[in-house]
Amino acid sequence: MRRLFWLSVGAGAGIYASHRVKRRVERFARAWSPGGVAARAVSTGQGAGGRLRLFAADVRTEMHAREKELREAVRMDQAPPEPGAHRPRRVLRARYTIIDDDKDGH
Repeated sequence: MRRLFWLSVGAGAGIYASHRVKRRVERFARAWSPGGVAARAVSTGQGAGGRLRLFAADVRTEMHAREKELREAVRMDQAPPEPGAHRPRRVLRARYTIIDDDKDGH
């Protein structure tokens, strides 16, 4: 009786394991079939398009903010001062790089 019990338990475990492996293999084969690869490419492309639109909107927003900041720094949007009037001092903030020409031996 014991042997019959363990034989049935082993057979059941073997059937269950083979069924699970078969399902995984079928899922893997379906995912890597030409249709599955095409479906993934389409969904990835649609997601990338949406992300690209969001990125472009962020770039536009930051571009307008930086342009406003630069215009304010150089006061391009104001009329030129009257001759003889006290001119306000302009301070430009700029990024610069110091290039050392002596490094290459010239």
